[in-house]
Amino acid sequence: MSKKVLFVVVALLSLVVLTAGCGNSKTDSEPDETDKETSGTTTEESRTITHAMGTTEIKGTPKRVVTLYQGANDAAVALDVKPVGIVESWAEQPVYQYLKDDLDGIQIVGQETQPNLEEISKLKPDLIIASKIRHEEVYEQLSAIAPTVAHETVFAFKETVELMGQALNEEEKAKEVIENWDQRVIDFKEKLQVKMDGGAPKHVAVLNFRADHARIYYTGFAGSILAELGFKGPKNMKDEGQDIIKLTDKESITEMNADVFYIFMDTNDPAVVKNYEEWTSHPLWKNLDAVKADQVYEVNEIVWNLGGGVISANLMLDDMYDRLGLEK
Repeated sequence: MSKKVLFVVVALLSLVVLTAGCGNSKTDSEPDETDKETSGTTTEESRTITHAMGTTEIKGTPKRVVTLYQGANDAAVALDVKPVGIVESWAEQPVYQYLKDDLDGIQIVGQETQPNLEEISKLKPDLIIASKIRHEEVYEQLSAIAPTVAHETVFAFKETVELMGQALNEEEKAKEVIENWDQRVIDFKEKLQVKMDGGAPKHVAVLNFRADHARIYYTGFAGSILAELGFKGPKNMKDEGQDIIKLTDKESITEMNADVFYIFMDTNDPAVVKNYEEWTSHPLWKNLDAVKADQVYEVNEIVWNLGGGVISANLMLDDMYDRLGLEK
């Protein structure tokens, strides 16, 4: 074989080896497009949540949450979750002061009674927390935006925490929050009995004065907490199934009678203040047990009524500790 032919053969063999090496380089060192798509992903576990509006399937741990009632806004903070959207507060708009540090600047998506569906959709949530009593009529529309779970009402704060814990995949955290509350209730009741030597007040009334009438809150947020603490409602309570009794006639003042009164009202409204003064100057008012015992207290409406969440409940309990002289 001549040197010229030998040179051509060697060159061709080198070219074949080089081409094969280049062809294998991507296969050896880089994943193909399929590998890239599946690399680093995990299967999201799906679970079914039972709630007031039925059942909802939720995958994984939601990250973009919208809360549509005050108790849910509150519970989100308690669970260390920062929503992407919340409803406006009833007072101290747009967010209650006690939640301001945690919720300030978050997108407002309307009012609790009228959430803005378009604004909610823009936030691309992966979970919506609603209430049947507020949002039953728009539930289907909310569910079309994102998986939506709803509590029956807006003030059962422990149930709200439990439901949100399930939906947010934070059941252990929710359990801890509820257990901490339950332990505080036990502590309060024990210390109250020691302090009062068995003579603690039994009947407590939560009163609210408006511009043209007065109200007795039998159940609701504050009422349910007082019942859990071992207190009974007004002594002359006729219908224990009612949440609120509206009194328009001052001759009905005797229905308020209790050992202790906790009163909230809008003191910035002259009409409310005038009405309160008229009711509390009536002879029947002066004969009520709480009035005669000087056990009438004005309380913060947001903490005792509007907050509706577990943090607000703890603030209310703090208030009870302080007013009764108990060590926290």
